[in-house]
Amino acid sequence: MCWSRRGGPVPRIHLDSEGPVVTVRLDNPPMNAFDAAQREELATCVRELADSRDVRAVVVYGGERLFAAGADIKALAAMGPEEVRGWNRALQRTFDEVARLPMPIVAAVTGYALGGGLELALAADYRVAGEDAVLGQPEVQLGIMPGSGGTQRLTRLVGPSRAKNLLMTGRRVGADEALRIGLVDEVVPAGQVLDAALGYARRLAEGPSAALEAIKEAVDHGGDGGMAAGLALERSLFTGVFGTADAAAGIRSFIEHGPGRARFDGPARDA
Repeated sequence: MCWSRRGGPVPRIHLDSEGPVVTVRLDNPPMNAFDAAQREELATCVRELADSRDVRAVVVYGGERLFAAGADIKALAAMGPEEVRGWNRALQRTFDEVARLPMPIVAAVTGYALGGGLELALAADYRVAGEDAVLGQPEVQLGIMPGSGGTQRLTRLVGPSRAKNLLMTGRRVGADEALRIGLVDEVVPAGQVLDAALGYARRLAEGPSAALEAIKEAVDHGGDGGMAAGLALERSLFTGVFGTADAAAGIRSFIEHGPGRARFDGPARDA
């Protein structure tokens, strides 16, 4: 897979497989700042994950000390407007590819998740944070703004007023506040972040993968238009899922054994 075809001598992305769950670990010391090499490696890995029929859930992790502290500001400072536009377009596209992975994505947020680091976490479906985590979009303090999904995904997650407060002040929030406003979904002791994220990912990986993919698509895209368009999308996805092997197994198990006992062994994405 992607780690065997890295373009440089030092890998910046590692993939660790545990059955159907894959952990994508950032490794660009000291702060996991996104430079071009790390972005390119992440993009390659994400595209291979998207095509895999064996991966049922993904955990994004920055290591025990921190998640990611944003973009490589020194590299950005050396760019002109045209160059920075291309750099930003590529990073935005990569994070969008993370968000559009068909399987559930869990972010394991340790330490700092700032700027582009938070934007990557926002691309996940669920965020587990350590009790000492610090999150924020501090770009305004540099006279700029988020450019890789921060204004859009943050607003959809916490609402316009809270998003504007975080974006316009650049202030950092601790784990407790992040949980209260919905920026993260779960807070655990600092040393248990990866285990908690993996536990949730394993639970989802045991579910009916086609149904999970359809639910993700309905939630992520159902609000793009009006209610009628959202209901039409839901209806279409429901009909497609109903014909899968997992649906047949789940319905049969419900009739024979009652709710909550089905085991789903269908392919990661039914053909």
